[in-house]
Amino acid sequence: MTPTAPRLGPALTRLLLVAAALLGTLLATAGTASAHAALTGSDPQDGAVVATAPKEVNLTFSEQVAMSGDSIRVLDPAGKRVDTGEIRDLCSGSVVRYGVALLPGLPDGTYTVAWQTVSADSHPVAGAFTFSVGAPSKTSVALPDSAVGGGLVGALYGIARYLSYAGFVVLVGGGAFVLVCWPRGAAVRPVQRLVVRGWLTLTAATLALLLLRHPYTKTGKLGDVFDLGGLQAVLQTKTGAALSSRLLLLGAAALFVAVLFGAYARRTDEKEHKDLTFGLALGGTVVAAGIAGTWALAEHASTGLQPGIAMPVDILHLLAVAAWLGGLTALLVALYRAPSVGRSAVERYSKVAFGSVVVLAATGIYQSWRQVGTWSALTDTRYGQLLLVKVGLVAVLVGIGWVSRRWVRRLAEPATAVGDAEVSEEVSGEALDGVAEEAGEAREADGDDGDAGDGDVREAGEAREADGGDGGDPERAEQLARQRAAVATALRKKTRDADPERAGLRRSVLTEAAVAVVLLAVTTVLTSTEPARTEEETGKGRATAGAAAVPDRPIDVRIPFDTGGVDGKGTVQLTLDPGRTGANALHIYVLRPNGRPLDVPEIKVAFTLKEKDIGPLPVLPDRIQTGHWSANGVQLPMPGEWLMQVTVRTSDIDQTTIEKNVKIG
Repeated sequence: MTPTAPRLGPALTRLLLVAAALLGTLLATAGTASAHAALTGSDPQDGAVVATAPKEVNLTFSEQVAMSGDSIRVLDPAGKRVDTGEIRDLCSGSVVRYGVALLPGLPDGTYTVAWQTVSADSHPVAGAFTFSVGAPSKTSVALPDSAVGGGLVGALYGIARYLSYAGFVVLVGGGAFVLVCWPRGAAVRPVQRLVVRGWLTLTAATLALLLLRHPYTKTGKLGDVFDLGGLQAVLQTKTGAALSSRLLLLGAAALFVAVLFGAYARRTDEKEHKDLTFGLALGGTVVAAGIAGTWALAEHASTGLQPGIAMPVDILHLLAVAAWLGGLTALLVALYRAPSVGRSAVERYSKVAFGSVVVLAATGIYQSWRQVGTWSALTDTRYGQLLLVKVGLVAVLVGIGWVSRRWVRRLAEPATAVGDAEVSEEVSGEALDGVAEEAGEAREADGDDGDAGDGDVREAGEAREADGGDGGDPERAEQLARQRAAVATALRKKTRDADPERAGLRRSVLTEAAVAVVLLAVTTVLTSTEPARTEEETGKGRATAGAAAVPDRPIDVRIPFDTGGVDGKGTVQLTLDPGRTGANALHIYVLRPNGRPLDVPEIKVAFTLKEKDIGPLPVLPDRIQTGHWSANGVQLPMPGEWLMQVTVRTSDIDQTTIEKNVKIG
C-alpha cells in the first residue's frame, strides 16, 4: 500500500481546534500581566495616616505613561471626587512622576486614590490605594472588581491580536512564497484564496482592535465599542495612529495582491514577467515592512532600552517570522491542493526558511537580552518562562524542518501536472475506467449524495460545452458533468497519493504547521506580558548608588535579594518619606519575582554615614501585613550619602544583607 497523508479538511479542523484551545488557555492565564508600567511609589503612601490634608497626590511609575484628565482620581469617604482634575507633570530625568492637586479644606477621613493609564508600550494599567487624614474612617467607595484590560473586552482584544499576527504571517509569507519559490502558484486558486484570506483576517482584526481600544484601555464595557468620542480619542494616541496607518498600508497590500494574482499570473513574456517580479518584490517588501512597523512603533520595541535599534530589529524579526511560517502555510496548502508543486519550489522555500531562521536567531538574541536582562529572569519571571517555551517550540520546528528536508531530497518532480480544478478531455477511456470506482468511493466517503462540489460541476459542465456535447438533454448534461467532477476528484486524490515521498513531506509539513500555530499563540501572549527586565529592575535606573534625592519628595529604592533558600528570591522596595534630614517614615515592601507580596519572618534596616563616622543606626520595622513593613520616626541627623543596609531573613537559617547608597540633604 502506498502511504498517504491525511486529508486537508480534517487536518485543518484539528489545527483550528488546537489553536482555539491553546489561545483560550493562554489568554485565560494572562491575568493582569499586561500591565507593563508599574506604580513604584506614591505621596501619600498606601495606608499612610497624615496629620493634615496634603495639597496634592503624587504617583511614581517605572516607565513613561500616557496621562489624561481623569487618569488620577481622589475620592472622599462618600465617593465624591476631591481633586482638581489637572494632572501635573513632575517627571525629572529618569523619574516618571505625575501629580494632581486636591481641593482645599478636606476634612478628616479615609481617601481613595484610583488611577488608570496606558503604558508606553500600549498596555493599560490601573490600581487604587487609600490614605487617611487625621484618622482612618469608613469609606463607601466601591472599586471595580475586574482589572483594566481584562474581562470579555480583554479576551476579545487578545483574540484580535492573535488574528492580526496570523493574518500578517499568511499575507506576507504567502505572497513571498509565490514570488520567490513558486511563481506558477500565482494561478493556483487554493493559494490565491489563502493569501486573500490572510489580507481579510488582518484587515478585520485591525478594525476590531481599533474599535475595542477605547473599552480595552478605559471603560471595560463592550457596549462602548461604537462610542465615536472614544474612537476619536484613540486615534489621537500612538496606538491609534499605528492601527490607522496599518489600515492605509493594507489598502496598498490589496493592490499588491490584485496584481500578483491578476497581471502577474497571466504574464507570459519572460522579460515583462521578470520586470513585474522585481516591482512586486520591491513594493511588497516596502508594504510588508511598513505593516510590521506598526507593531514596532506602538509596542515593546518603542520603549525601554535602545528603542532606535530595537524597532528596526523588531521589523526584521516579524518579516522573518512571516517568511518562514507564512511560506510554510502556503507550502502546506500547495502540497494538499495542488500536487503539481515541484521539487524546485520546495527546495527554494527550504532556503528561504533557513535564511529566516538565521535572522530570527540573531534578532531574537538581541530582543531577549533587551527584554530579559539577566539569566535569573528567564526562570523567575513569567516573561522569561514564556520565552523559554517559545525557544523550545522554535527548536522543535527546526527539527521537524530537518526531517522535511530529507523528504525533499527524495522528492521527484511530478510527471503530470494536474490543475487545481481542471480535467482535460485528453483523459483516456482507460483512465476513466481506472478511476471510476475510486470516484464512487470518494463520493461515499465524503457523504456525498451524488452531487459533486459546485466548482467541479461548473468546470466540468464548461468542459462539456466546450466539447460540443449534447446540449439538448439538460438532465444528461448534468449527469455527465457530475461524472466528470467525480473523475476530477479521484484523479487529484490518486495523483496526491501516488508518491510516497510527497506524502511523507505533506505529513512533516502538516506537523510543522501544527507547531507553528502553538508558537504563534505563545508569541501573542508574550507580546502582552510585562518584560522581565522591567519586572526585575523597576526603579534601578533612578536608584543607583549615590543617586541624588529629589528635595521634599520620598526616596524610592528597589533592591533584588537572594537568600539562597527555598522561596528566597525577590525584591525589597523601600520608601523613605520625606527623604531628608530629621524624622522620616520608612515603608518596606518585600515582593516575589512575579511582583506579589512575599511574607518573610524578619526585616532589619541600618543607616551609616561613613564620611562622618555615624552609625550604623538600626531600624526595626513593624509588620503591617503580608510583605509590608513600616517604621515611623527614622532619624537621619545629617545630610550626606548614607549607606542603607537591609537584612532579609526568609527562614530560620536563610538570610542575606543587601546595600544601597542614598543621598539625603
